Amino acid sequence: MSLLPRTAEEFSSADYWERFFRKRGEKAFEWYGDYNSLCGVLHKYIKPRDKVLVVGCGNSELSEQLYDVGYHQLTNIDISETVVSHMNQRNTERRPDLTFQQVDATQTDFESGSFQAALDKGTLDAMASEEEGALAARMLAEVGRVLAVGGRYVCVTLAQEHVIKLAVEHFAQGWAVRIHCLSGQQSEDSDSSFALPVFVLVCTKFRQAPPFAVLEMCQGEDGAPTRLASVPELLSAVKERQAYNLMLHKLKGGTDASSTSSLTLCHAASGQPRYTLTVQDSLPSAKLPRNNHFAIFIVPQGRESDWLYGSPEGRAQLASSAKFKRLVIVAMHRDQEYEDMQAVQSELSPMVMELAPPGMPANQQVPFLSVGGDLGWREVVGRGVSALTGEYSVEDVRGEDGHLYRRLIFMSNAQLVQSESRLQATATASAPKKKNKKKSKPSLSEGPTVTGAKVRSVDRGFLCCTYHEVMVAGLAMLGTDAISKKDHPISVLLVGLGGGGLPQFVHDFVPCARVDVVELDPAVLEVAQTWFGFQTDERLKVILGDGLEHITTLESEGTRSFDVIMFDVDSKDTTMGISCPPPAFVETSLLKKVYNLLTPRGLFMLNLACRDSSLRKSVLERVQAVFPCVLSRGIEGEVNEVLLCCKSGGDDNKPHTILAALQQTAKELQKRLLTKTQTASCVPQIDIAAMLNDLKVI
Repeated sequence: MSLLPRTAEEFSSADYWERFFRKRGEKAFEWYGDYNSLCGVLHKYIKPRDKVLVVGCGNSELSEQLYDVGYHQLTNIDISETVVSHMNQRNTERRPDLTFQQVDATQTDFESGSFQAALDKGTLDAMASEEEGALAARMLAEVGRVLAVGGRYVCVTLAQEHVIKLAVEHFAQGWAVRIHCLSGQQSEDSDSSFALPVFVLVCTKFRQAPPFAVLEMCQGEDGAPTRLASVPELLSAVKERQAYNLMLHKLKGGTDASSTSSLTLCHAASGQPRYTLTVQDSLPSAKLPRNNHFAIFIVPQGRESDWLYGSPEGRAQLASSAKFKRLVIVAMHRDQEYEDMQAVQSELSPMVMELAPPGMPANQQVPFLSVGGDLGWREVVGRGVSALTGEYSVEDVRGEDGHLYRRLIFMSNAQLVQSESRLQATATASAPKKKNKKKSKPSLSEGPTVTGAKVRSVDRGFLCCTYHEVMVAGLAMLGTDAISKKDHPISVLLVGLGGGGLPQFVHDFVPCARVDVVELDPAVLEVAQTWFGFQTDERLKVILGDGLEHITTLESEGTRSFDVIMFDVDSKDTTMGISCPPPAFVETSLLKKVYNLLTPRGLFMLNLACRDSSLRKSVLERVQAVFPCVLSRGIEGEVNEVLLCCKSGGDDNKPHTILAALQQTAKELQKRLLTKTQTASCVPQIDIAAMLNDLKVI
């Protein structure tokens, strides 16, 4: 029969502990570790000459071992008569000054200020669940009363959220609060092995409350304290350590190759994120070299959003090609400086070894892998805050092909590149000036903050996204006549601006195209204009507003129609199985409105990114129910696919008829892209025929 409580409420029951210690008998119960694992931090805060109150002593040997090394002023109290009687009998002859008393820790008869230290090993955890923490709060108040000025409450705890929150909030006003995170590993002969780490909470009583909260976190018994600004920050630091130890506990048993575990390592001094580590295991069936147990792969700076490093599928492919049992993929964070590869390896080595796979031989050499042997390059050129999406960063990076690229990253989803453009080598120009504001702090409506003077020009003839190229190539489905008639403009409605690369390309290179773009976020428009070379005129306009509402309004008015309607808008809800577009954009009611807004030759283009196969099937069924002809073009190595949907269901617009005629119209469109006078630095770089080769009939 298990001797651990079945429910949390039993922890605070006197009857439970009576039954517990009767069953336990002579054997000591070392709750959260024994003397050997705790002595380092205990000796740091409790001196042999101190008068110490041991709260909820149980039948632990801790007090006896402290007594044996010189602590002779220990007063042990417990609610259980059985354990008090047993412990007194056990120590009468060998330790005559070691006393045990049956006392309720919430109401004692000790004089105020009569102890220099109070030692609690697990008692706070046991009491915190009763009466929604009221019992534990009374115990903490009593401890505070009996401690002298300068006295310390030293509590060994698992720091469950409700427990540590109660204690820290109780002592944060007027006391110094420090938390040590000890190892979560127990000895093999320990009674219990916790996946969670053990913490030691140390609260020091001041005579007068300091003008600011003193809140600190330490790693290990001797770790340097890190100052935290608020109680929530301290509690967050505790949760991070717990998450790390839980991950270590999981990794020691191996992981499923189809899933990954990630953690973030922060800079010790600043507390800012410095590295993100993702653990990727190979499939059990994979044939690996005998000694390839473990390796570390350093992702080049600025490349962490690439498919190979930023997606589950890409990381699995990377691990497979590396041929190691376990690969730890390390991404470096923006706003952090890194000296060189050797410095990064030295900094990471102590931490990453804790992530080694089970069964790895001792003293095994662990290689660090990289691309080209360097750290890569990234320059943050602009920053800002969107009222809708939060903080964003505009940064220049060097791609695998050696070219420079500019990316827009929303920090709420830093692994995803929201927009990207290729840069051209140009002379240095003056940086955009920051708007003059009277406010000293940026508000949500402010534009990007310039961090460097060098501005590189965007290559408007190059589309970084393959699905953008497919959308442009899809214009060939309008037919040769529509493309070649300059006196009959092609009207385009695009929902979703991003960096503006797609609408700018259509405007610049498609003859007589008139493009209306609907964008919800004003900050995105400002970013596109400031950093991505986006320019509006009479043929390229932006409507700020909700795309759903705009389509509904246009359809109800019935005064406009479009040859092409494009959806290129992502979902802000990352919990959904569909990341592009938001689910509301593929509801049948809206699809019918899109159908009604198209001209007879009209074409609807949808960028679809859906990892949920059943949800994808549902979306396709809804699209097919509205549009008589639907073609799909998957994007290699990505989850994205482009749906090209024709409004007309006539013989000329049957799927197979369209596919047969596309090569000729593709040549015509390619020719028309080049009819406009181009400069050497602004030439459309797209192969229309290649983009249409892999079209499939849905």
